[in-house]
Amino acid sequence: MEEPIAQYFDVHKSFGEVDVLKGINLSIQPGEKIALIGPSGSGKTTIIRLLMTLEQPTAGKMEVNGKNLWQMKKNDKLIPANDKHLREVRGDIGMVFQHFNLFPHMTVLENCMSAPISVKKESKESARKHSLEMLEKVGLSDKVDLFPDQLSGGQKQRVAMARALVMRPKIMLFDEVTSALDPELVGEVLEVIRDLADDGDMAMVLVTHEMDFAIDIADRVIFLNEGVIEADGTPAEIIENPESERLQDFLSRFRSTH
Repeated sequence: MEEPIAQYFDVHKSFGEVDVLKGINLSIQPGEKIALIGPSGSGKTTIIRLLMTLEQPTAGKMEVNGKNLWQMKKNDKLIPANDKHLREVRGDIGMVFQHFNLFPHMTVLENCMSAPISVKKESKESARKHSLEMLEKVGLSDKVDLFPDQLSGGQKQRVAMARALVMRPKIMLFDEVTSALDPELVGEVLEVIRDLADDGDMAMVLVTHEMDFAIDIADRVIFLNEGVIEADGTPAEIIENPESERLQDFLSRFRSTH
């Protein structure tokens, strides 16, 4: 087995009095595709927000490429990580959000070029070339000069993916990226994610309600319930032949409403 690209060791997260994660242990291998499923409020989004350093764990340890994410060494002591350390360690991680988060005053191309230039100090020429390649990959090479408000929801979501891909992440996090889209636009976004999964190199963690899609592309499906991992296995084990009663209950209720 290769070294995991990311690991969670007994990670807890509370918001005030509410314990959202209650001791998560999880390893993500290079190139692995993981679908996170579970009822609303079970902690799925919190798991990936911690990895993107958008939230801080209340307790426990996390590593990316073998490096401690939330702590750093100073004078042989572990102290809370500073912004520079967090930026360096999470440099291999990209995230696509539910609501796109594009800059409205920038064109599609400028949205993609912004981070490589400011964060990775890439030259404008290099950032432009790579951004155009990624926009072509998500099927938007004819939209590079448009602004976000001139695009459909599905197109905005594909720009958000291209923007994350330009940073060459080794692991990409997707937070229910189809849930804010009109039903007829969901397919085009899932198609792009499927193509990315087929490329194989990049690890992917998807918080998703699209069960058929999870069966289709995931190597592993993790079922979260009330802040703990209740089941972790192949799509066949988790979705097609669920053993735990809670998982069966979740899937049957899910299917009855979808």
